[in-house]
Amino acid sequence: MESNGTVGSHGLEGDPDLHFLLVGGQLVKVRSNSWKKARYFKLQEDCKTFWHESKKIIRRNHTFSIDDIDSVRKGRQSEGLSKHTDPSLEDYCFAIIFKGRQKNLDLMAANEADAKRWVNAIEKIINNMRNLNRQQKSEHWIINCMRKADKNDDNQMTLKELKHFLRQINVEVDDTYAEEIFRKCDTSNSGSLEGSEIKHFYDLLTQREEVDVIYGNYAQTDGQMSARDLLNFLLNEQREQASMEDALKLIEKYEVDETEKQQNRMTKDGFLMYLHHEDGSIFNPAHRDVYQDMSQPLNHYYISSSHNTYLMEDQLKGPSSTEAYIKALMKSCRCVELDCWDGPNGEPVIYHGYTLTSKVLFRDVIKAIKDYAFKTSDYPVILSLENHCTVEQQKLMAHHLISILSDALVTKPLGNTVPSNFPSPEELKGKFLIKGKRLNKLSAGNNNSNIEEDTVSEEDEAADCKENGQKAKPKKSKIKLAKALSDIVIYCKSVHFNGFEHAKEQQEFYEMSSFKEGKAFNLAETSATAYIHHNMDKLSRIYPAGSRTDSSNYNPVPMWNVGCQIVALNFQTPYKEMHINQGRFLPNGFCGYILKPEFQRSLSSQFDPNTLTNGPWLQKKTFHVMVISAQQLPKINKDKHKSIVDPLVRVEIYGIPADNASKETHYIENNGFNPMWNERFQFDVHVPELAMVRFVVEDYDSTSQNDLIGQYCLPLTSVQSGYRHIPLLTKRGDVICSAGLFVHLMLIDAS
Repeated sequence: MESNGTVGSHGLEGDPDLHFLLVGGQLVKVRSNSWKKARYFKLQEDCKTFWHESKKIIRRNHTFSIDDIDSVRKGRQSEGLSKHTDPSLEDYCFAIIFKGRQKNLDLMAANEADAKRWVNAIEKIINNMRNLNRQQKSEHWIINCMRKADKNDDNQMTLKELKHFLRQINVEVDDTYAEEIFRKCDTSNSGSLEGSEIKHFYDLLTQREEVDVIYGNYAQTDGQMSARDLLNFLLNEQREQASMEDALKLIEKYEVDETEKQQNRMTKDGFLMYLHHEDGSIFNPAHRDVYQDMSQPLNHYYISSSHNTYLMEDQLKGPSSTEAYIKALMKSCRCVELDCWDGPNGEPVIYHGYTLTSKVLFRDVIKAIKDYAFKTSDYPVILSLENHCTVEQQKLMAHHLISILSDALVTKPLGNTVPSNFPSPEELKGKFLIKGKRLNKLSAGNNNSNIEEDTVSEEDEAADCKENGQKAKPKKSKIKLAKALSDIVIYCKSVHFNGFEHAKEQQEFYEMSSFKEGKAFNLAETSATAYIHHNMDKLSRIYPAGSRTDSSNYNPVPMWNVGCQIVALNFQTPYKEMHINQGRFLPNGFCGYILKPEFQRSLSSQFDPNTLTNGPWLQKKTFHVMVISAQQLPKINKDKHKSIVDPLVRVEIYGIPADNASKETHYIENNGFNPMWNERFQFDVHVPELAMVRFVVEDYDSTSQNDLIGQYCLPLTSVQSGYRHIPLLTKRGDVICSAGLFVHLMLIDAS
C-alpha cells in the first residue's frame, strides 16, 4: 500500500503545485549581505514536512513542519530581505514566517515565475492543512475511508499510513500517542495493522468514556440520537435557546455517516465531532465576529495596546525590529509605540534609548505598519510617539508619516467644526491616529503658521526612561517640537496629568495622559470612581515601569476595571498577563476594540470596583465548573527520561478584587492521553461583565515549579454553558492542535 505522498495530501492528489514541492528545487537562502547560499528545498513524502540541505557539521534537524509556518510573504517583505537584497530583485524574493520565536527563512528564487510558484504552492498546502474536510461516507465511515486509503487492497496499514489517514479525516493525534496505541493493537508484531486491528486502533484512539455516558443518556432512538434527542440535549445540558431547526443544522454539519444523516440522526462519531468544533466550544460562536456597537466614541472601548513595540526580547540588549510591529499588528494590537531618536544621515531611528538594543529606521517601521495594520482588523491604529529627536529630524518624521500613510493618516478633525468628542472606531476604519505632543489646542487651528517650532514640556514617559541607570532629569524638562509634527496630532494629544479635578476643568477631551503603572494602580485604589469618570470623556494610557528591564508585565485587569482604554503591555513577553490580554480581546471579531460595560460609560454611574455598592454592575452569578477530562496533552520535556505528564487543571477568575479566585484539581500520574478528574468547583462572581476566566493545564512537579502545558482565557460573558471543549494554547498563544480540555459549565443567577 504505497503512500507516495497522496494520502497525507488529501484533496490535492495529482495537483501540479504539490508535485512541484515534492520534487523541490534550489533556492538562495539569505542571511546577510555576505551570506547568501544556494540550498535545496523539498516537501517530504508526508506532505507535511519540509526538508532543506544544510552544510553544518553538526547535523542539526533541518526540517520544519507546515504547522510551524505562520505565513508566506511575497517580495522583500521581511527585515532581512529588505536589508540584504537589491530592490531590483523584489519579485524573486519571498520569506517564510514562523510562529513563535523561530527566525524567518529569507529566500530568493532564480526568477519571478519560480518565486510565484513556490509562494502559491506553499500557501495552497498550508490552506489545505488548515481546512481539511471531514470525509463523510456511509456505513461505518472510518472503516470505509480506510478501505479507500488501502490502494493495493492488502488490508494492511502501517503506522505511517495510519497517521496520514487520520490527518486526512481530521482526527488530530499526537505522534507519540499514535505510536503507543499502534503497538498495543499490532498483536501480531508485523509492523502493520490488518482488519479488526484497524478498528481496534480507531476505537482506542477515540474512546471517551465520559462522552459515551452523555451520549447514552440522550440517544433514545434505537441507541442513536434523533433530532429530538439532540434538541433535548441542547436545551437541558447546553442551556441553549435552541429550536428543532438548530438540531437539524448540527446533524447536517457534523454527522459523518450519510445513511444516519438522511434519517436526521446523530451517531456517537458525529456527536464527538460536534463537541470538538465551534458549536461545542466554550467560546460563544456568536462572539467570533464583530457583534458590539462600534459607533460609540473611541474612548468607550478597551483598545489592545503594546508597549516598546519595537522590541523582540528584553529592554536592555534585545534586537529592535520591524518584525515586532508586524507580529503585534497581526495579533490585532491597535496602539503601538515608537521610541524615536536622532539617527545617522539625518534619518530618525527607533530603539530603546540609553540601552544596547539595536536600532531600526523610523521610515521602515512606518512602511511595515502601513502594510500590516489592517490585515486582521479594519479599526483604527494609534501610533504612540515617544519623541527624543531634534527639530530637523522631527520634520522628517512628519514627512514620512504624511507621505507613507497618505490618506489613511488623520491630519485634521473629522467634520467641519471643532470637535467636542471622539469619533467612533466605525468612522475611523482604516485610519491612523498620531499620539504625541501638540503646540496648541485644536480650536486654535493652524494659525501662527510662521512658527516652525516651539517648546513643550517633555512627556513623562520620556523622562522616566532616563531613570534606567541615568541620573533622573527634572520631570518638567522642555523639548523643542516641530510644528509639522505637532499639526498631525489631532485626537491624542499628550499632556501631563495634574489630578482629576484639574483635568475636568482644564483638559479638552482629546488631551490624554500616560500613567506609569505604579501611579495608575495607586489612583485605581484610592480614587476609582473619579478615574472611571475621567475615562468617560478622555483616554488614558498605562505603561509598564521602566524598572521592568526583563519586559515583564503588570496585571491589566485592575486598569480595565477603572475604565482605562490603552493598557499597554509588552506583547513580546508570553506570560499570564498577555494570556489575559489575548482573552480580553478574543471576542468581537478579535478586532482589538471591546466596548466597555455601560456602567463605565454612563455619567450617573457611581461604580467602584473596590467597594461593592448596589448598582447595575452588581449581577451576582454562581459559576459552576466541572473539570472532566483532557485529551492528548503534549509532552513537555521530550529530552527528559520521564516525558509523560502528570497533569492538573487550575481555573482562575480575574475581575474586581472580590471576584478574584483560583482553584485547582489534584494531579494525575503519567497520563497525558486521556486524564480524568471529574472535580467540581464553584465561584461567586459579583460583577460578571468585568470577569475573565483562565484555564491552565500544568505538569505537576514536586521538586520544582510546574511546567505550563497549555492555557485558554476568555471573558466570562463569552462562555457557553453545558458540556464544552476548551482548546489549549501554548505560552505564546498558538493553538496546540490535538489537545483539549473537556468541562461542564453552568453560569447561573445567584439567588
